[in-house]
Amino acid sequence: MSHFVADIGGTNIRLARVSDGKVVDIKKYLCREFETIGDAITNYFDSFPEHTFTHGCLAIACPVNSDEVAMTNHSWRFSKTTLQQQLKLTQLCVINDFTAVAHSLPVLTPQQLVKIGHGNVNQRGNIAVFGPGTGLGVEHLTYTSSGWQTLDGEGGHVDFAPIDELDIVIWRHLVNLHGRASAEEVMSGRGIVNIYNALCDHYGEPKRYTEASDISQRAVSKECEMCDKTLAQFCRIMGSFAGNLALNLATTGGIFIGGGIASRFTDYLKQSDFRERFLAKGHMYSYIKDIPTFVIAEPDHGLLGASAYLKQHIEG
Repeated sequence: MSHFVADIGGTNIRLARVSDGKVVDIKKYLCREFETIGDAITNYFDSFPEHTFTHGCLAIACPVNSDEVAMTNHSWRFSKTTLQQQLKLTQLCVINDFTAVAHSLPVLTPQQLVKIGHGNVNQRGNIAVFGPGTGLGVEHLTYTSSGWQTLDGEGGHVDFAPIDELDIVIWRHLVNLHGRASAEEVMSGRGIVNIYNALCDHYGEPKRYTEASDISQRAVSKECEMCDKTLAQFCRIMGSFAGNLALNLATTGGIFIGGGIASRFTDYLKQSDFRERFLAKGHMYSYIKDIPTFVIAEPDHGLLGASAYLKQHIEG
């Protein structure tokens, strides 16, 4: 009898076995390589014919509050009940990907985190985590008499609130494109591209790059001034958003950044205006100045959180 977990974003699906409470045999696939999520999981199962999988937890980047699940940034859609039957599982948990990320926070070690700026953790204070990736995930965690509980939501789709003149340039660019500017359209892979395109138009510069990875890489290496301006503004926007989350729920337990993007340029982020913008809340500065901010450096934190959730669920 074996358990498995999966961390499913708009681009990649990561799967692993759970053995003696540890996440092992991790495999990563491109979602587009499989027609359905069931095909991807079955392919993983076939890699371990010596194991019979009976329990699983899927952490997926979309709302999961009904039996029918449709991914926000990918074409996969499925019925939880039908998928459980197809995979012949005794139990299948399906949770939002940032519910999993939140559940990973209590089990992460200091070595799996990078602190940005000052602040001190209140061990039982409210926590917020957000993560720019293919989309933008947001989750909160609060301590109750029965332990840590997640507060689900779709915070990545709130309105983008511009703070400075360049933010306004980006906001106008997005409104002209989509009729609305959401947080996800600036804090995601395509968000980096959106910022870059907006700034190129604003400064009258040619658009040389179309991929977020190219833009961020050239920003970090200082090869391209427009790329550097783009990533610098991306970090500022993240700082303002993080500060808003801190105000929303008095997150004295910290603000954590997950996802697949920020961990690629942690040193750049530490030297950026992220923390300055985090603290730029006027007379509320004193309210959030001691709240710490971190980047999650552990690449498998989604799987760790899904495993923690599954363990808690199985044990009741």
